[in-house]
Amino acid sequence: MHPRTAELLQYLDAQREALRAVVERIPPGQREQSPGPGRWSVAEVLEHLSRVEGSITRLFTVRLAEAREHGLGAETETTLVLPTLDLDRLVDRSYSVTASEAARPQGGLDAGAAWAALEAARQAFREAILSGDGLALGEVVHPRPHPVFGVLNLYQWVAFVGGHEARHTAQIREIAAAM
Repeated sequence: MHPRTAELLQYLDAQREALRAVVERIPPGQREQSPGPGRWSVAEVLEHLSRVEGSITRLFTVRLAEAREHGLGAETETTLVLPTLDLDRLVDRSYSVTASEAARPQGGLDAGAAWAALEAARQAFREAILSGDGLALGEVVHPRPHPVFGVLNLYQWVAFVGGHEARHTAQIREIAAAM
């Protein structure tokens, strides 16, 4: 496995374990409860995460297929990817970010179903990432800029998913404290 792929998969795994640990500290009967008006429950946060990860998996898959068609070459870089994205800014909960309509939870899933959807989304994302292992994913960008981070390459989109999960892990800690 290419070192950049390994770095990113390890980061994703670490963020998922942190999320799992925080969710497991909340009693199952409280995971569907909103901590207050206009605030998401744990189940809704998990649903949001699965929706975002599924969307980014589709973006990743499409851009990778297009790049392959245009002769994407092998990766020659071995420098770390994570420092290329401002993860501190991403995780910083002192400022509010409004989710797009497509990313907002629909509220129809309990916490168990939302977790299962998130795990399925992660499996599909891992498969997409591994399908591009060893290719120059830093050369592949999604032309529509992220509203906060601008134009990202495929490596940075993977890092974004991990940082986004870390941001919402912190949100679930806030939910637990408010209950």
